[in-house]
Amino acid sequence: MDKKKFPVIPSDRADDLHHLDIANKADLVLFMAGNQFMVMKEIIFAFKRQYPGIEKIFYETLPPGLELKQILAGGAVFRGKIIDVQADIYSSVYKNAMKTLEDAGHIFKKDYHCYLHNRLTLMVPKGNPAGIKSVADLGGDSIRISQPDPANEDIAFHIIDMYREAGGDELVHRIMEKKRAEGTVVFTVVHHRETPLRILKHTVDAGPVWATEAVHAKASGVSMDVVEPGEDLDQRKRINYYICKLKHAPHPENADKFIDFIRSPAAGHIYEKYGFTAPRE
Repeated sequence: MDKKKFPVIPSDRADDLHHLDIANKADLVLFMAGNQFMVMKEIIFAFKRQYPGIEKIFYETLPPGLELKQILAGGAVFRGKIIDVQADIYSSVYKNAMKTLEDAGHIFKKDYHCYLHNRLTLMVPKGNPAGIKSVADLGGDSIRISQPDPANEDIAFHIIDMYREAGGDELVHRIMEKKRAEGTVVFTVVHHRETPLRILKHTVDAGPVWATEAVHAKASGVSMDVVEPGEDLDQRKRINYYICKLKHAPHPENADKFIDFIRSPAAGHIYEKYGFTAPRE
């Protein structure tokens, strides 16, 4: 196979490829939107307890944009080797990803479900030394930002919407183009790993993240604070997590069981422990 046609998974992201050693003989393969990384161990445990016959599960917690590229290309390259495992399940925080899969023939039309909600917040170093008080402050000349890259990370589209609502297209252009050219905006590949590290090292002054990631970071002892954008800007009414079964899922019955489980109150209660909001019928 020609490695050039496949997207590349960063070589330091082994912690987002869970049980890679059994990927090609798994009973279920999940490509889960990466910002759920902190909850997936408990979700998998509860799912296996309900379905004990499904023993071997390979799952990814990479950015959904990167996982989407992996699905469309039929594989990815990790540490020089091709991972050609086919997903049963894919989830994303961007509805257009589902439409892309529809158009490419990977899922049936509208065969996806909303199963989760989240919101945005700004992660800053402990004590907020840059004195950031609002989203608009991110446009300041000296403010260094750890910014998710829209090429791979679907959170970036929600962040851009937040910027636009806070300061119009001018703020979007200022942050995404001018400040990046100036070197005060640094893109991420896997923001939920990179942004907290940059905050700890004080190499950035702020990083827009999911509120659940800030909750997890604090619970893990990361020395950081948050600046809340406010209900009018944090996109809480727009951020929906979508999940689907791939049309050519290698384990279709197990995939159906996972879809049923992830939409159940049992899974919803687990997610809510970590700061997510589960839809209510």
